[in-house]
Amino acid sequence: MKIIISGYGRMGHMVEAGLKARGIEIAACSEDICSTPPALAKECVCIDFTFPDAFRANYPFLAANFKAVVVGTTGWYDIKDKVFAEFEKHGTPMIWASNFSIGVNALFAAVEKASAVLAGHGYSAHITETHHIHKLDAPSGTAKSLSVIVDKALGGEAEITSIREGEVPGIHTVEFSSAVDKLDFTHEAFGREGLAEGAIAAALLTEGLTGVHEFKDLII
Repeated sequence: MKIIISGYGRMGHMVEAGLKARGIEIAACSEDICSTPPALAKECVCIDFTFPDAFRANYPFLAANFKAVVVGTTGWYDIKDKVFAEFEKHGTPMIWASNFSIGVNALFAAVEKASAVLAGHGYSAHITETHHIHKLDAPSGTAKSLSVIVDKALGGEAEITSIREGEVPGIHTVEFSSAVDKLDFTHEAFGREGLAEGAIAAALLTEGLTGVHEFKDLII
């Protein structure tokens, strides 16, 4: 497998380190993914950790040219249907996630199960997410994913509180409360390495894969 990393910031460097540790070939680390020669792109899986505006501009090229694409960028979900349709049109496998951390995906599973159990028993939910001051989107994509899970089971719309402070990698808490008790589910990242590890795991899953998939649906 050959990988091209789109976006060579902190996440791109972490993905690079993880790939090197596994002996996986890195064909390029690109700040301008659309300049990739199409012949090379067809041999490679792209791991994308850029910015929302960059992904919005780049996704048609990614869908048309790469062997497969793993998207860790968030902040584009309002155009999901257009993006997914583009990948389906070109037959290019795509794995996306609001958070590629394996631990966060375990949180998704736990919250989904808890929501189903609590439904109809007087519980409401509140989601709190805390991130570093450099994060551009609020609420986070992870918080929005948690909200979708909770809202589907409990109905209504869970309130989300977004906090931006210091260099916090990421903390997500879902609080279920009723008149008689309260349950908290929390995931705290110690760094961004978990995101890189999950994205690499997703890239490995693209072998023989077809269609567009959310990462959690492939591992839970």
